[in-house]
Amino acid sequence: MIQSETLELLEWHRLCQHLATFAATKLGATAARHLKIPDSQIQSEQLLEQTKEVYQLETRLTTGLSFEGIQDIGDSLERAERSGVLAGDELLAIATTLAGTRNLRRVIDNQEDLPILTDLVADLRTYPELEQEIHRCIDERAQVTDRASQKLGEIRTDLRRVRSQITQKLQNILQAKSGAVQEQLITQRGDRFVIPVKAPQKDAIPGIVHDTSTSGATLYVEPNSVVPLGNQLRQIIRREQAEEEAVRRALTELVAAVKPDLERLLAIATTLDLATARSRYSYWLGANPPRFIQRGDSEIITLRNLRHPLLVWQQQHEQGQPVVPVDLLINPLIRVVTITGPNTGGKTVTLKTLGLAALMAKVGLFVPAREPVEIPWFDKVLADIGDEQSLQQSLSTFSGHIRRISRILEALGNGDLELGTGEKEIPNPQSLIPNPQSLVLLDEVGAGTDPVEGSALAIALLQYLANHAQLTIATTHFGELKALKYEDDRFENASVEFDESTLSPTYRLLWGIPGRSNALTIALRLGLKPEVVQQAKTQVGEATDEVNQVIAGLEAQRRRQETKAAEAQNLLQQAERLYKQVSAKAASLEERESSLRASQEIAVQQAIAQAKGEIAQVIRRLQKGTPTAQEAQQATNALNQIGQLYQPATPAKPKAGFMPKVGDRVRIPKLGQIADVITAPDEDGELSVRFGLMKMNVKLQDVESLDGQKPEPIVKPKPAPAAVTPPPQSVPEIRTSQNTIDLRGKRVADAEYILDKAISEATGPVWIIHGYGTGKLRQGVHAFLQQHPRVNNYEPAEQADGGTGVTVAHIK
Repeated sequence: MIQSETLELLEWHRLCQHLATFAATKLGATAARHLKIPDSQIQSEQLLEQTKEVYQLETRLTTGLSFEGIQDIGDSLERAERSGVLAGDELLAIATTLAGTRNLRRVIDNQEDLPILTDLVADLRTYPELEQEIHRCIDERAQVTDRASQKLGEIRTDLRRVRSQITQKLQNILQAKSGAVQEQLITQRGDRFVIPVKAPQKDAIPGIVHDTSTSGATLYVEPNSVVPLGNQLRQIIRREQAEEEAVRRALTELVAAVKPDLERLLAIATTLDLATARSRYSYWLGANPPRFIQRGDSEIITLRNLRHPLLVWQQQHEQGQPVVPVDLLINPLIRVVTITGPNTGGKTVTLKTLGLAALMAKVGLFVPAREPVEIPWFDKVLADIGDEQSLQQSLSTFSGHIRRISRILEALGNGDLELGTGEKEIPNPQSLIPNPQSLVLLDEVGAGTDPVEGSALAIALLQYLANHAQLTIATTHFGELKALKYEDDRFENASVEFDESTLSPTYRLLWGIPGRSNALTIALRLGLKPEVVQQAKTQVGEATDEVNQVIAGLEAQRRRQETKAAEAQNLLQQAERLYKQVSAKAASLEERESSLRASQEIAVQQAIAQAKGEIAQVIRRLQKGTPTAQEAQQATNALNQIGQLYQPATPAKPKAGFMPKVGDRVRIPKLGQIADVITAPDEDGELSVRFGLMKMNVKLQDVESLDGQKPEPIVKPKPAPAAVTPPPQSVPEIRTSQNTIDLRGKRVADAEYILDKAISEATGPVWIIHGYGTGKLRQGVHAFLQQHPRVNNYEPAEQADGGTGVTVAHIK
C-alpha cells in the first residue's frame, strides 16, 4: 500500500501519461499508462537494453520504426476462441496486424548488433497464408468478396440479375405513368424497391405502400408487378448473408486455431512499441542510460545535472519556469542525507526528482542527467512527502506523517540481526549492510509537533533508517539534525542555496554544508525594527549565532573554492591553446623542411642532367675520326674535371646510434628545445617528452642526443603475405521457365506471397512479369524487392525480354 501511495506522491501517473504520448499503437499507449515496475534488477537491465537497442536502431533509420497496421485485436481473438463469428473489419484488422508485425521483424532482422530485439522477434509467427486468405475473402471495405466462394459468386450473379429486372420494370412504369409519379426516381424502403407516387393518384399505380413523405403528398409504392421479384430478391439476399457468414465463420476458425501464436505476436508488438516509446521519450528529455551500481563495491551514486522530468514537460508544453538541475554525488558509506534550507527552496523537488529517477531506471527509461548516470537498483522506493492532514479522520499534520512513516517502516521489515544462540545483536553502524535495498524519502521529518520532541523523534527515526535502508534523504528545519554528520560517518548534510541580496532561493543544492537560519536576516532586511531583531538574537542565544557564523564561513570558503576552480579551468584552457599553437608550429617547420628537401633534390637532378650533357659532348668529339692517345688523355682529363665539379659534398659520417630511455635528456631540432624523456619509444617509434609545462608525443627520428647522435631505427617484423583469394566465377544469367514468375492479374498482397516464396528458393536472378497496366502492381513489386534481405538489386529486363513490363531481381 505504501508503495502505491509513494507513486501517487511522486506523481508517477503523470509521467506515465507523458510516456504514452510517444507510443505508436493503442496497445502501447495503454501499456505505458499502466506501466509495471519490475521486481528484479535482471528485468530492469533487460528493459534498459531494449531501450538502448531501439534508440540505436532509430538513429540508423530515417523514419524510425513503423507500427503501421498493428491494431488491438485482443477482443477479436477472445470471441474467435468462444466460437463467435468475426466481422469483416475485425478480420481485416487481424490481417493488417500480421503484415505490420512482419515488417517490424524484417526491419530488425536486417540490422546488426541488436541481440535483444533479434531474440525478441526470433519466434514471431506472422502467418502470411492466413493474411493472404483474409485479403482474398475480405476487401478493403471489410466486405466479403465474390471470389470468397463459388457459391457466393453464383448467388451474387442471381442478385444482380433480379435487381436489374426490378429496375427495368420500374423504369417502364415511370415512363408509362409519368403523370402519376412525383419524380422520375427509383428508391428503396428497407430492402424493397419503390417509386414516389402522388397521393391523389395512388390508384393509377396499384401496389403496396411502404412509406409516406412527411407532408403526406408522396406515397412510396412497390407496384404489384414487381412484388414477386422483390420477394425473390429478399430470398437471394438471405442466401447471400448466410453464405457471407459461412465465409467469415471459416476465417474465424482459422484465426481461433492459431490464437496462442497471435496473442504472443500481439504481446511482442506491444513490447516493441513500449520500448520505442521509452526510447523516444528518453530522447525528448535529453536523458542518458543509467548503470546500476553496487554501493558495497565502493561505487558512488552519480547524478549530475539531474532534472525533474515533469518540470521539463511543464517548461516545454505549458511555458513553465526553466528547470534548475541538481547534482547528487553520494559516497557509498553515506546512508542518510539531511537537506536543510528555506521554504520553497527546492528541497521537496529534490526528493521527488531522485525518487522519479530511481523509478525511471527500474522501468527501462533513461534518466534526465548528464553522463555517466550511476544509481543503485532500489527494490522499494518509499516516500512521505506533503501534508496528510484530514479533518474527516481527525488527523493533524503530525499524525498523518507518523501513520505514513509507520507504513514505511513496516514495508522495510524488521531487519534485526540474530546470533546463533537466538539472541539479538545490536549491529555495528559502520559495518551494517542495509537490507532490503530501499530508498526512503522523508519531507519535513518530525515536523508538526513540539520542536524538542519532534527533533528527538526525527533523530531516532533517521538512525533507525541508517540501519535498515539503503539510502534515506530527509528534509528538515531542525538544527539538531545537522550535527548527526559529526557523530556518525553514515550521515551527510546538504542545503539549498539562499541569496541574501535578493532574499530568494537559487534552487542549487550544496553538499557538505548545512543550511543556516535566515529568518532574522530576512526580517531585518524586510524592515522589522532592529531592536526587535536584536532581542530575538538574544533569545536565540550565542551558540546558535556562532553556528550560523561557522556555516557562513563555510559557505564563503566554498565560494572561494569555486572561484579557484574556475581559474584553474581557465589555466587549463590556456595550456590547451598553447599546446595547439606549438603543435601547429612544429607541423609548419616539418612542412618547410620537406619543401627544402624537395627543392634540393630538384637542383641535384638538374646538375646530373647538365653533367650528362657535357659528358655526351666529350664522347661525340672522340667519335669523330680516329682518336689519338693525346685526344683520349684530354677526354679523360675533361671527364675528371666534370666529376669533381658535380660531385656532391661528402656527408659527415653519422655518429653511433643510441636509444632514448626514461629520464634521458634529448634535443628536438625542429622545435629547438631540450626535453626530458617520459616514456620509452613504442613499436611505432613514438615516445613522450616534457619540456617546461608541456608534454607531447614525438617521433623517434625527430630527436637526437645532446652530443648529436641520431637514434637507431626500430625494425618491425614484416607481415606474412596475405593469401590471394581467386575472384569468384561469374554465373551466366539465363532466363528459363523455372526462374520466371508471371504476376499479371494478381493483387499486390498475393504477389508478395508468391515473390517471397520464389526468392527464398532462387539461386540466381529472377524474372518477374508484372506488365504495364496502371502501374500499381509494378510499384508494389519494386517496394517489396527494395526491402527484401535476399535481393541485391533489381532492374528492368532487356527489351527482348519484356522491357519495363518485366523486372529482373538479382539475388545475393
